[in-house]
Amino acid sequence: MKRYTLFYPFCILSILCCLATSCDGFLKEKPRDAQPEEEGYRNISELYLNAVASLYNYIGGNSDSQGLQGTGRGIYDLNTFTTDEAIMPTRGGDWYDGGFWQGLFLHKWGVNNDAIQATWEYLYKVIMLSNNSLEHIETYALTHSDAELPAYRAEVRAFRAMYYYYLMDLFGRVPMVVASKVASKDIVLSERKEVFNFVFRELQEAASLLPAEFSNRSGNYYGRLTRPVAYFLLAKLALNVEIYTDNDWTDDVRPDGKTIFFEVDGSTLNAWQTAEAYCDKITAFGYRLETDYTVNFAVYNESSVENIFTIPMNKTLYTNQMQYLFRSRHYNHAKALGLSGENGSSATIEVLQTFGYETDGQDPRFDYCYYAGIVYDLKGNVVKLDDGTVLVYEPWEVKLDLSDEPYEKTAGARMKKYEIDDKAMKDGKLMENDIVLFRYADVLLMKSEAKVRDGRSGDEELNRVRNRVGAPERTATLESLLAERQMELAWEGWRRQDLIRFGQFTRSYSSRPQLPDEENGYTTVFPIPEKIRQMNPGWKQHPGY
Repeated sequence: MKRYTLFYPFCILSILCCLATSCDGFLKEKPRDAQPEEEGYRNISELYLNAVASLYNYIGGNSDSQGLQGTGRGIYDLNTFTTDEAIMPTRGGDWYDGGFWQGLFLHKWGVNNDAIQATWEYLYKVIMLSNNSLEHIETYALTHSDAELPAYRAEVRAFRAMYYYYLMDLFGRVPMVVASKVASKDIVLSERKEVFNFVFRELQEAASLLPAEFSNRSGNYYGRLTRPVAYFLLAKLALNVEIYTDNDWTDDVRPDGKTIFFEVDGSTLNAWQTAEAYCDKITAFGYRLETDYTVNFAVYNESSVENIFTIPMNKTLYTNQMQYLFRSRHYNHAKALGLSGENGSSATIEVLQTFGYETDGQDPRFDYCYYAGIVYDLKGNVVKLDDGTVLVYEPWEVKLDLSDEPYEKTAGARMKKYEIDDKAMKDGKLMENDIVLFRYADVLLMKSEAKVRDGRSGDEELNRVRNRVGAPERTATLESLLAERQMELAWEGWRRQDLIRFGQFTRSYSSRPQLPDEENGYTTVFPIPEKIRQMNPGWKQHPGY
């Protein structure tokens, strides 16, 4: 069971006041409380609660676009439904939503997409709050010398760096703002490489001062950005270095990771060696693969020895929600579980092919990640449709528009991955399963890929992941690793980033033709939201938009 402290969201009084900024638009933040701001930082305990712990209120959420995962129309959806991993079919009157979901899948999101703008604003909101927190820490440090101050400063710097990581990954060239009071005229777009260098440096400098603790486990460090979390982000940054240091992603020319170097513990390493080094640092903490894959996604998954960073979930203490299971289940399937469903998101044909669905070589993880075929309730009883026939999910029948088709309501394999919490609330969205952001299987696959890109064998790490689920061993190649990441990390929000790194994001696939000129890679970043750009007329829109 979870152990709760004053640290985590919704158990603390967040009394940060309005960010006193002259910036326009997306950099404005409204007051969170009417209490005078200076009264929230009178001692070291108040400083931690209001300058550090309060930031964690924003990692999860219950409103669209307001969280790293769990909510709809935000980072997760931009990273998932724009890929060959998942599709939200139009099912008659269901799920058209003005063409939003079709637009994501077809890469026709445009510059006026509300969800893209909301995601931009969410990321910058948290960045500006982090800037404000750092300023309060510095002000406090002028008159105090508490031993905790360097660690608090490091935690906020790492937290802000994580949000810049997501921003850079999604949008490429973005404004880099490191103070809470900035005039609009002084806000300019920074090149992607510049943002990357800032994020990498901030995480490197902060890491040694972060707690050397497990973040996913109940206790004082539950949900916090600890040292292994920072190491995971550094490994991810190094692995994507050819993307993140490329200031022109439309010229078909990438930097070479073998010629990009970093200093790690006094050694000069290329990008691939750097990724491997940070993966090894995570291993040294004692993380390992769970014997049972499903333990990572169980109702009470704080005991996982594999999960590195999660969004804590609890029906009574937190308001964080998990939308993804709810919106995937057929209505009758959900009803049979005592929950609700929206009969939406499904696996694509490409997913079925990668898993070898209905072949002799079907990967064991398919049944961990997807509902397919006849549907059963938690007691093993067959679930039926309203007309009394058996509910059968038809994976191969999925396509973008199912309106008036025979399998309009039943096409597609549905999201399973997380164990059903039969005591969940709010239609099943308020559950006890912590949402998994980072886990050790990804570390092994990152290390395998880094070694392959560096001209060495990554077989050992790849096959440790495959052996865990009883899958036959494979040779680690870029092709096999991309497939492995699809199977191991299904529904976890990594597919867009992976496809871009492997040069596969803009290709055509079932139900999605390639856009004109898309082969140049312009859709690998999202546009600057037009309403934001209009407030900053000196900003040039990304190529292709």
